[in-house]
Amino acid sequence: MSNGMTKMKKKLEHWEIVSLLLMVYDFTAILVSYFAALWIRFDCKFGGIQKDYLQTYFHTVWIYAIFCVVVFWFLRLYKSIWRFASYAELIRVIMGTVFTGVVHLIVVNACIHRMPISYYVMGGILQYILITGIRFSYRIFRMLKIRTTAASVSREIKNTMIIGAGEAGRAIISEFNKSGDKMHTKICCIIDDNKNKKNRYIDGIPIVGTREDIPQMVKKYQIQKIIFAIPTISASEKKKILEICKETGCEMQIVPAVYQLVNGEVKVSSIRPVEIEELLGRESIRMDLAEISAY
Repeated sequence: MSNGMTKMKKKLEHWEIVSLLLMVYDFTAILVSYFAALWIRFDCKFGGIQKDYLQTYFHTVWIYAIFCVVVFWFLRLYKSIWRFASYAELIRVIMGTVFTGVVHLIVVNACIHRMPISYYVMGGILQYILITGIRFSYRIFRMLKIRTTAASVSREIKNTMIIGAGEAGRAIISEFNKSGDKMHTKICCIIDDNKNKKNRYIDGIPIVGTREDIPQMVKKYQIQKIIFAIPTISASEKKKILEICKETGCEMQIVPAVYQLVNGEVKVSSIRPVEIEELLGRESIRMDLAEISAY
């Protein structure tokens, strides 16, 4: 029997344990929300709550809480990775809360006992706050933790310049903002040859000038690393810009080829150091070693 229980425990994945805990939390949060709504409705006095309202609450709320958990399950709220929680998860929570709240109001009022409208409104609001709060608090906690860690290792942070205010540059900035790499990288400014983009922003990062401004901006922002993010540029133009970057003495990196940009594969992990061939301004010459050897 004990061996069977051990196997059952081993089968549970981490996300399944988190899902079970969330179900228990949601169930409890719903009970608390609607009791608090009833308590607030009667001037925060437990003794002031009418007996028939209290009986209706105790007879219906646990069924309603189970119904909510089932609805949330079908909305995949127990399978989401909450550290990446976004607008889509928020919409699903709103949909679930509104749908279950409306069903609750109709069924209880029509079939059991009429409750005050404020009971449903306040209960629904508190339910939404508690259910959303626990989920998004994890993401907020992670963001604060990353910022705290970044502050503690400030000596390791490299001020970085992005060359290119196009799709690749935006993708790289977005990736840095989402990943832990931003603890070691602070994107300070963007360079782009399109003068219409100057003094504008991408995700809060200023576009400060063209290639001619690179040396000046490296000094101004104390840049230590430059990321070249124009995968569609010609080899000769790339060489010209990289030569300017090379003169600054900064560490230089480059985004991958254009086909990876099209495939949506431009990520922080795919950035690589600039290779010597990219400073030639042409394709490197490949020698046929086998033919030379035969000769």
